[in-house]
Amino acid sequence: MVLSNYLWFVAVALGPVLLGAVFIFVMMKRRRLSRNERAKQERKVHDLYDGPS
Repeated sequence: MVLSNYLWFVAVALGPVLLGAVFIFVMMKRRRLSRNERAKQERKVHDLYDGPS
């Protein structure tokens, strides 16, 4: 019975903490687009929705 209580504590209390830590880690490691990459992306999206200029 004690092991069962311990597993529930891990699942309920430590699970969200671990999930939050992973989320923060991923957001900090996410690479930002450079100026050239942003311009290229903008042109491609514009071409996709409006057709070639």
